[in-house]
Amino acid sequence: MDNRDEVKDFLRTRRARLTPADAGLTAFASNRRVPGLKRGEVADLAGVSVEYYAQLERGNLAGVSDSVLDALARALQLDEAERTHLADLARAAGPATRRRRTPTAGQVRPGVQRLLDLVGDVVPVIVNNGRLDLVAANALGRALFSPVYATPVPAGGPANHARFTFLDDRARDFWVDWDRAADDAVSQLRTEAGRDPYDRALTDLVGALSTQSPPFRTRWAAHDVRLHRTGRKHVRHPVVGELHLDFEVLDLPADPGLTLITFTSPAGSPDEDAVRMLASWGATRESTPAAGRP
Repeated sequence: MDNRDEVKDFLRTRRARLTPADAGLTAFASNRRVPGLKRGEVADLAGVSVEYYAQLERGNLAGVSDSVLDALARALQLDEAERTHLADLARAAGPATRRRRTPTAGQVRPGVQRLLDLVGDVVPVIVNNGRLDLVAANALGRALFSPVYATPVPAGGPANHARFTFLDDRARDFWVDWDRAADDAVSQLRTEAGRDPYDRALTDLVGALSTQSPPFRTRWAAHDVRLHRTGRKHVRHPVVGELHLDFEVLDLPADPGLTLITFTSPAGSPDEDAVRMLASWGATRESTPAAGRP
């Protein structure tokens, strides 16, 4: 992915969504051709010259100071996820020694897998990487996301949440709110692209999804990013029906790029009963030789 194009499109789309009124500007022509802010208005709000801001919006963030990035973030009213994304784009635009990252892991260490398995049949747990590959899971996590595991993937490739959401027709039944799930998936991939635009596997995934899925292509062009730390997942499992589970995302500091995600439900709730049913079905499924282990 071309970092300059990423920078240009991100800044342009953030500028276009703000009206002069949103930015607190009182003196502007009523017959504006576009509703968003002009480059000069962003430059004034950020305290930089129009020429310098134009250079930034052409995609050149190399060498930009933290103070300028902060000023841009304030002028464009970026939220936390967008501020982080802008900083990632600036880092990726710098020298190779600054932008080098540890390759995104495709598997977990044995100790992490033991931890997942020790959770047993109480809490579904999975591990994702930044590409939304389903890197590891405990038995209940595999049962919960069994439709994701069933999605065809390129030879030797891992199960992938985005591939499932956009290329598998079953996803529209599995996700109670498919549009929200689709938005979340794209925003997470866009965030990862900002962190590491030179990840070939991510580039290939985005290329495949853009080619095969118009809904993905539309969302990708919006350049939206979002932090994915906690919330609720609403799924319609083919075996136990609807589940509404609280999730928590935990980074694995010893494994950069990997996140551990737990899914829980309140004690005594119908969702807890459904998780127990899911655990029973998953245990039967895993004990069947034909089913195997994904």
